[in-house]
Amino acid sequence: MPNLLLVEDDINLGALLQEYLIDKGYPTDLATDGQKGWQSFVDKTYDLCIFDVMMPKKDGFSLAKEVRMSGRDVPIIFLTAKSMKEDTMQGFRVGGDDYVTKPFDREELLLRIEAILRRYRKQPENSDENNIFEVGNYTFDYGHHQLIVNDKSAKLTSKESELLKLFCQNINQPISRSFALKTIWGDDSYFNARSMDVYITKLRKHFKEDPSIQIMNLHGEGFKLMVG
Repeated sequence: MPNLLLVEDDINLGALLQEYLIDKGYPTDLATDGQKGWQSFVDKTYDLCIFDVMMPKKDGFSLAKEVRMSGRDVPIIFLTAKSMKEDTMQGFRVGGDDYVTKPFDREELLLRIEAILRRYRKQPENSDENNIFEVGNYTFDYGHHQLIVNDKSAKLTSKESELLKLFCQNINQPISRSFALKTIWGDDSYFNARSMDVYITKLRKHFKEDPSIQIMNLHGEGFKLMVG
C-alpha cells in the first residue's frame, strides 16, 4: 500500500486523521511541525504528502518548496483553514496537487487521496520512442519527465509532463480547457482550472530559451502549443 506523510500541528486532528487513514489501509506517518515533517521526508520514501499550511518552525508552503527542490516527484495535498483565492493559488504555485479547506469530511479527503494516487499510477516510466518529442530546439522525454535543451536537462513534475505530452500530441492544434482538465486532473472544477494555469505558466518558463515556441491562450476555447 502507498505510504503517506501527514504533517499537522494540531495534535488531536493529526492523530485522528492518522488513525483513520491507517484504518483505511494507508500506512501514515505523523509529524507535528514543518521541521519534523521535512526530516521524515528525508528519512523515508512516501507516495503522497499531506501538509497543513499554518505550522510552527516551517509552514506547509515552505515545506512543499523543499520537497519539490529535492527532485522527488510526490503528490502534495494542503490542509488549511484559509479559503482565500490568493492562498489557494500560492498552494498550486509551490507544487501542490490539491487543496482542502478545514473543516473537511475525512471521507472526502480519502477520496481525493485515492484520485491523486490513481493519476500517478497511470504514468508510465518507460522511455520508448512514443514518449520522446521534439519541440523546437528542445527534446521532451516523457517517460523520464525531462526537458532537454543545449545539453541542459530540467526535471518536470508529473503534472507538467502530462500537460506537455498533451500539447506535444497536438502541436499547432487547439486544445480545449475542459478536455485538458478532464484528461489530466479528472474533472474541470474551478480549483483544478487554477492549478492548470499555474502549470502552464511553469511550462512557458521552461521554453523561454526558444522564442519560436509559444503556449497561446485561446480566449473562450483553451490553449495551443505553437512551434516554428
